[in-house]
Amino acid sequence: MQASSGSDGGTVTPWWRNTVCYQVYLRSFADSNADGVGDLDGVRSRLGYLELLGVDALWLTPCYRSPMADHGYDVADPRDIDPLFGDLAAFDALIAASHEHGIRVIIDLVPNHTSDQHEWFKLALSSPPGSPERDRYLFRYGRGGDGTMPPNNWPSQFGGPAWTRITETHGRKGQWYLHLFAPEQPDLNWSNPDVWADLETTLRFWLDRGVDGFRIDVAHGMAKPHGLPDADPAGFGLIDNGTGPDARFDHDGVHEVHRMIRSVVDEYPDRVLVGEIWVSDDERFGRYLRPDELHLGFNFRLTTTDFDAAELRTAIEHSMSAVAAVNATPTWTLCNHDVPRTVTRLGGGKLGLRRARALALVELALPGAVFLYNGEELGLPSVELPDSALRDPVWERSGHTRRGRDAHRIPVPWQGTSPCYGFTEGESSWLPMPEGWDELTVEAQLEDADSVLSLYRHALEIRRAHPGFEGDELEWYGAPEGCFAFRRPGGTLVCVLNTSPVDVPLPPGDPLIYSTPLTEEGLLPPDTAVWLS
Repeated sequence: MQASSGSDGGTVTPWWRNTVCYQVYLRSFADSNADGVGDLDGVRSRLGYLELLGVDALWLTPCYRSPMADHGYDVADPRDIDPLFGDLAAFDALIAASHEHGIRVIIDLVPNHTSDQHEWFKLALSSPPGSPERDRYLFRYGRGGDGTMPPNNWPSQFGGPAWTRITETHGRKGQWYLHLFAPEQPDLNWSNPDVWADLETTLRFWLDRGVDGFRIDVAHGMAKPHGLPDADPAGFGLIDNGTGPDARFDHDGVHEVHRMIRSVVDEYPDRVLVGEIWVSDDERFGRYLRPDELHLGFNFRLTTTDFDAAELRTAIEHSMSAVAAVNATPTWTLCNHDVPRTVTRLGGGKLGLRRARALALVELALPGAVFLYNGEELGLPSVELPDSALRDPVWERSGHTRRGRDAHRIPVPWQGTSPCYGFTEGESSWLPMPEGWDELTVEAQLEDADSVLSLYRHALEIRRAHPGFEGDELEWYGAPEGCFAFRRPGGTLVCVLNTSPVDVPLPPGDPLIYSTPLTEEGLLPPDTAVWLS
């Protein structure tokens, strides 16, 4: 594992290696000005809650200037704050206040593409083909005698082709530009030195303002294959689907980009880089975490694995082995703003909640860094919205065949008995909040010792204080069918999960915490996890 030198000549474990980081989906966390959209001052007002919860850091989704075609992931100016969320003074105040609460701040970095309202793209549209301004993006002529067919067969992740044709004013039929996401998100050309230099400027701008690191959006993107050829459609997927290589992503050239980013970040002590890496091959995943690239990488296996002990064990083993080969740290997450909430994915209702509580203990018992998604600690489900309420560009781009990610982005309920549950003092929130969430609010759960919030708080307290959480490895040992058990080094902390339909006996040890109570006979019920000491 990587470590830094201490003043006494020894080594100090990097803070991020065992961190519990809380993802703040900014639009949905807390609204300070009654416009129905979460903002920076809203986050600052809730730092006391995050400290009480017991997290070490927060990851802030994009707050840059943006037309919001993809809710901030279409960046028009990467070195300014969008007025929807505040301004640079509000950002600086949040960084300072977070540090006062002992909480570090990681911000999103979006290097694969810009907004179509970025000054560079406006210049590209007004400049002729072959110009330096166009070369910052990926413009190509179309196929067919009149150029009306896209330059290749690549699809957009949001639906439809990954190419949009423009109207030229330069005497020749219009070129097309590449966008792996929405048309409002043109892909940058990472063969252009201007792109490299601008990202370095952006990195230093935010590092100098005191951020503690970056979460890199689409970290397996950026590099494109020479000539942008057609590709086997079997490889295309919403994520790396394991059926074959996806020609749009995970090209070897991307590692040079990460080396550049790392070289800049290494000039600033104790900063971290976290990659969004949708790559299923363990060896190729590990390449992103070599000593001169990223510190941490999201391995999303737990977000797509069924509630089955054998399958979960396999997912954990793959995640561990992927980073072990490069001496890196595993990173765990159960859900985020792009994938269904754990409660819903695991069955919904009481069953889904029971299983989500169990997986929370499994995740928090594993060695490495953990990322929690806001509302996960409340047991929030995904929410089916009416068509009229959908805001995700996936809905329109797919011709209303895919509902998008809005169901997983409903604002956090803080207090009260009716929408908007203290999220905003305005009349409505940017996505509607459902009736019946009064028992899920922070206020209600803080007073309930059996709530999901109380479970997380207790587990995080034990994780911080118990010596059994030291070390980087885990050891599996025998367990009944439908169960698994592992222990951390030294054998002082054991985690047991039961996904079978029957009660099972526990190995020796004193229960520290369980996701649902043990039976009167001391057996572990179905859909339950326990920590033993």
